[in-house]
Amino acid sequence: MMNRLSFELLSNFLVFLLVVTSSTDAGELAPAGTQEFFSSHCVDCHDSTTKEGGLDLSALGKNLLDPQTMAIWVRIHDRVDAGEMPPKVAEAVPATVRQAFLKATSTELESAHRQKKGTVLRRLNGREYENTINDLFGTNIRLAAMLPPDGRSHEFDNVGNALNMSMVQLRQYLKVMERVLDASIASAVTPPEPTFIKTGYAETSEGDRFIGDKWLKAKDGAVVFFQDFSYPTGMLRSAGTRSSGLYRIRVTGYAYQSDEPVTFSVGATTFVRGVERPTFGYFSMPPGKPTTIELTAWIENRYMLDIRPYGIYDEKYEIKNKGVENYTGPGLAIQSVEFEGPLINEFPSRGHKLLFTGLDRKEVEPRNPNDRKKSWYKPKFEVNSSNPSEDARVALLRVAEHAFRRPVTADQVEPYVALFLAEMKSGESFEQALRTATTAIFCSPSFLYFNEPSGKLDDYALANRLSYFLTRSFPDEALRSCASQKQLTSPVVLKEQTDRLLQGRHSERFIDDFTDAWLNLREIEFTTPDRNLFPEYDAFLLDSMIKETRAYFAEQIKNNLPVETIVKSDFAMLNNRLADHYQIDGVHGPEIRKVKLPPGHVRGGFLSQASIHKVSANGTNTSPVVRGVWVLERIMGKHAPPPPPGISGVEPDIRGASTLREILARHRSSESCRACHEMIDPPGFALESFNPIGGWRDNFRSIGNGEKVNLIVHGRKTRYRVGLKVDASGEFSDGRKFVGFQEFKDHLAEEEYLLTQSFVQKLLVFATGRELGFSDRDEISMIVETAIKEQHGIRDLIHDVIQSEIFKSK
Repeated sequence: MMNRLSFELLSNFLVFLLVVTSSTDAGELAPAGTQEFFSSHCVDCHDSTTKEGGLDLSALGKNLLDPQTMAIWVRIHDRVDAGEMPPKVAEAVPATVRQAFLKATSTELESAHRQKKGTVLRRLNGREYENTINDLFGTNIRLAAMLPPDGRSHEFDNVGNALNMSMVQLRQYLKVMERVLDASIASAVTPPEPTFIKTGYAETSEGDRFIGDKWLKAKDGAVVFFQDFSYPTGMLRSAGTRSSGLYRIRVTGYAYQSDEPVTFSVGATTFVRGVERPTFGYFSMPPGKPTTIELTAWIENRYMLDIRPYGIYDEKYEIKNKGVENYTGPGLAIQSVEFEGPLINEFPSRGHKLLFTGLDRKEVEPRNPNDRKKSWYKPKFEVNSSNPSEDARVALLRVAEHAFRRPVTADQVEPYVALFLAEMKSGESFEQALRTATTAIFCSPSFLYFNEPSGKLDDYALANRLSYFLTRSFPDEALRSCASQKQLTSPVVLKEQTDRLLQGRHSERFIDDFTDAWLNLREIEFTTPDRNLFPEYDAFLLDSMIKETRAYFAEQIKNNLPVETIVKSDFAMLNNRLADHYQIDGVHGPEIRKVKLPPGHVRGGFLSQASIHKVSANGTNTSPVVRGVWVLERIMGKHAPPPPPGISGVEPDIRGASTLREILARHRSSESCRACHEMIDPPGFALESFNPIGGWRDNFRSIGNGEKVNLIVHGRKTRYRVGLKVDASGEFSDGRKFVGFQEFKDHLAEEEYLLTQSFVQKLLVFATGRELGFSDRDEISMIVETAIKEQHGIRDLIHDVIQSEIFKSK
């Protein structure tokens, strides 16, 4: 561990580097020739007195390098360009005057954005940092959770101007690296042998307590669970961890008293309160002969396996009344559980090799050699070096080249060598001094920030950008080789590498992170649905929702599906839980797979997926405004500004006396609200056909008024009632009408340019880590027009983005 001297020395060293790296210059620009236009056509409604829509032109800033000022000027330009302002009721603006205003404004806006976009520093966000460190050191630690939350720009958390740096963050990086080095540096001469346990529920204290009461012991020795339960749980104390690591799990059993497979989950639990209890997956156990299900999972220290059946209930309390031996309902029989780990894939770890390759690191001989046989013995190691400064220089050069993701010169590594020597001089061992210098490297700007000078990216910067886009981590050996040979400037090579990464093992990270941001899946657990209103909601449904959306995006990429599949398709990615939720027959088993939809079915496309309905609702009700803004910004690529000052948001009438449609009609009577709600409300109304957990509805649900619903869900009687009728009709701002979600979807799918442009913009922001601006508009238009002309699909669009000058430059 670093002592206080190391900490102070390192902190001062790093703060100096951060200040040097983060310094940028700012100038001031302002659109010229606009005041006459404002005076003649705008100030009657937008002066300091009226301020319609919250806009006061007399207070409008002039510094276009200020993001807020720039955003206001861009909105003014766009509304004038679209003919929305001045409003139609005002005196018409001559076309020549309008064009002159637009030309003057766009010239200045483009110039300001070009100046600004090359100065934004982008650091690794939490997920990128975690992936990079774990991949380099061969660890599997949830590092992002140890760091302060990342800022967001719109929906993305990897945009440079939202990713700040502070001393708090810096101190956390120091602590993280201490933990990573502890985990990756070998503390033994040989790898530890994994523990193997073969056990079952009959061998636990829970078995002694519940067999014959809640559980049944079958003739073959299997223990049978008959209920999807919260108590007693499926905790298996005899299959517990003594250290964090990767474990192999085998569960052998069968479906008991059932002609159909029984679904069950495998997870981990602990006695510690307030911590995560992960579920590793859902599986099905077929009837008949015993079957073994195998999986591997990372399990933290002091956790135990937790195996639970899903979807089977004793609805008539027969077990309680007749006894478990006389119960004839279906059950999950568990014969045995095999538990093996931690599994060591590589010893010593990648991190150990990164630091100590070529160094003479040996165990210190204990005073009594027999101590090695004692359970308490922990070996100590030392590095023997006749030339510490030179040995450290070689090691730190190797570490720095991996950390900085490009070739490093001797001069660049010299400050870290000096830090190493200072530590040695203060009395630290070679190994501890090397740890401190390594920590400094991984807390330096050259590691934490992307090395992207303004202008065209060199091959190494391009390799980094491509890798962090599609694998969310540092470039692999093949990509580094291309960069070293300056091959990535070749469009052919760049395309080949893109395809390789999209097919690689880390492409799931791209799918997960991009859908987390673009579709807001990261907040799917932000709300918990009301159990009285939505008793069918459960953990399996939540897990399936997320997998459906990610699998659907993966399918779009794999088969290069057309852009319209963002909105509609003739298939869905389903398992048995989702199929039941969506009322689709013939889907069995918990595995997500592609399912052809019946003709005219409402599902198909992101807008019909339960995950989208959940993230755009709270746990009780839905809002056409919230959902409308979600569709507008994430699918249609249009920004919905916040309500003007003094205008309150729209709240549902929880008494059920008025629908939100009626409340919104009154709200839209205000001139300052109408323009935005003409865009927001139509998609919001269309999605009213889906409840907060993604189920189709013709009526809202109510706890108060309405007809009773007599159903048994998850073994319990429902408590909700049939509420007001859903009206999912609406009208687009261009006058096109729709009577429900299906027609809305059909109309939106026709907006090929809009959908393509929006998706391209989302990809570009995520790929480059910066906000798009005025100077990017022409190239984006070119990408979209070419893509439509050549009928590019989703995979093609990823290639189009990577081949663009926006991607290949800063």
